[in-house]
Amino acid sequence: MSVQIVKRGGQRGHETFSRDKLHHSIVAACLSVRSAEGSARTAADAVCKAIETWLRERPEVTSDDIRRVAARTLKIHNPEAAYFYTHHKHIV
Repeated sequence: MSVQIVKRGGQRGHETFSRDKLHHSIVAACLSVRSAEGSARTAADAVCKAIETWLRERPEVTSDDIRRVAARTLKIHNPEAAYFYTHHKHIV
């Protein structure tokens, strides 16, 4: 899958979608709210699968688009981690 991701603000250019990068980010959010590692990986797998399905018809999306769709899917599996994932830049 070769989908281009427009970085936040559009000023830092594009990068190719990385399942590993998304997976790591979701696992980190889950672990940050003290989820078990197995549960975190299961949630991350589900989110990545949903994102990959969503991306099939899209040659280019923004990083904010991915974050929004990932958070919506993560909320099904781990609402607390979804909140953390959505607001991670605002939490001090």
